[in-house]
Amino acid sequence: MSESGMRLVATKDAMGHVLCHDMTQILPGGTDAEGNELPRYKGARFRKGHVVTAEDVPVLLSMGKAHLYVWQRRPGWLHEDEAARRMAALCLGEGCVAAGEPREGKIGINAAHDGVFLVDSERLAAVNSVDQVMVATRRGNFGVRAGDALAGTRVIPLVIDGAVVAQAEAAADVAAHGPLMRVAPYVMRTAAVIATGSEVKSGLIEDRFTPVVERKLARFGVSVTWRATPGDAMDDVVAAIAEARAAGVDMVLCTGGMSVDPDDNTPGAIKRAGARIVTYGAPVLPGAMLLVGYFDPDAADATGAAPQDAAPQGAAGEKDARPVPVVGLPGCVMYSKATVFDLALPRLVAGVPLEKRDFVAMGEGGLCLGCDPCTFPHCPFA
Repeated sequence: MSESGMRLVATKDAMGHVLCHDMTQILPGGTDAEGNELPRYKGARFRKGHVVTAEDVPVLLSMGKAHLYVWQRRPGWLHEDEAARRMAALCLGEGCVAAGEPREGKIGINAAHDGVFLVDSERLAAVNSVDQVMVATRRGNFGVRAGDALAGTRVIPLVIDGAVVAQAEAAADVAAHGPLMRVAPYVMRTAAVIATGSEVKSGLIEDRFTPVVERKLARFGVSVTWRATPGDAMDDVVAAIAEARAAGVDMVLCTGGMSVDPDDNTPGAIKRAGARIVTYGAPVLPGAMLLVGYFDPDAADATGAAPQDAAPQGAAGEKDARPVPVVGLPGCVMYSKATVFDLALPRLVAGVPLEKRDFVAMGEGGLCLGCDPCTFPHCPFA
């Protein structure tokens, strides 16, 4: 017998104990002495893990169960439901709620609002390295809707030493680092799109890039409120970026001009406009030529405009100290359904600061297989 093993008890003394297995009830049906139909049933009346109550005792006795095998409850040991609640507490960050009470030892975590789902992968791995506990999540860094399932957790055995759960809690270290996961709400509301290219400026071709970007942004509640077609000249693109910043938009998107052709000046223009470049290039196909940077609140633009003059507006009209993302979009964004832009966009719209390492991590899973039909984001492209 283990330290918290199985033992036999009289049913009348079983209150508060945990059943070791399902208890099957058989009701043969038929009629009673007065001709009333009796229920016909065969199945589990009490499930493994059920905690016996006083109301259960006469039912169990009527089933012919004068004795029961129960788990021996010792101080410091936890029923699976109690342990599941403690495990769930490690997951309840911003925008995460428990999906009701534990069921068969499992408890789910759902999104409380729309936003981007963020997971601390290192601490999640540390928790899952503890034997006899588990937390499973959906892929992080993707957008979710209110009510979407985010995660599920449980312990493996029916009862567990509380010290094991405490070990998982120590691995999560919520007090120091916060819960393992959260849903960051979308905070960006407006965007500027600067469609580069002399062929667009001159009207030789229709700008088909901006409508694609507008549709992608609209899925996250972002409206394009400022547009420009400055052509390819470096000075003109820099000036357009400065005007977009002065318009107070939440993010600036430059389309085209991202390759190594002589007339492709967008990366240089973004840098000259005063942006702090996070990455030019990403280990993702399609989308390797992506550029992402930020206009920090304390950085003047190329025209010498004061930072406060270029800051986006907050909800009440006050200047917002949030950095303004600036993105250089390669041409693949216009014609490929899923690109690196789709991987970065949810975090950008939620105001989650992106660093070089975030793009480095995209290498594994960063090859789009071009499936027909495309099922993104429900696919390995992540």
